[in-house]
Amino acid sequence: MSSYMPYMLCFVLFCIGIFAVFSKKSLIKIIVGLAISEYAANLFLILVGYKMGGRAPIFSPTETISPDLMVDPLPQALVLTSIVIGLAITAFLVAIAMRLYEKYGTFDVTKIRELRG
Repeated sequence: MSSYMPYMLCFVLFCIGIFAVFSKKSLIKIIVGLAISEYAANLFLILVGYKMGGRAPIFSPTETISPDLMVDPLPQALVLTSIVIGLAITAFLVAIAMRLYEKYGTFDVTKIRELRG
């Protein structure tokens, strides 16, 4: 397996999520598509910081490790932040979808646009 294959699979996963956001009519499917594309972006960030045979970026007074052998911690920190933000956005979108369902009785975007009220 070539070295760019995980990046291509990550891109395919992102495209599947974006396709679901733009092509589906149900709000729930749109939210799931957005979550899939978010997970693909997180996976891409983790892949960028990965090194084959890399070690945790922890310095020890007893053991000296070259910084070239350490994994980059910045993408990991960005992904942790992204997960928290993504969870908040998903919860907010689900709350909006629930309110729209209470008001209109449907998750279908085209029917909600027709009802305007």
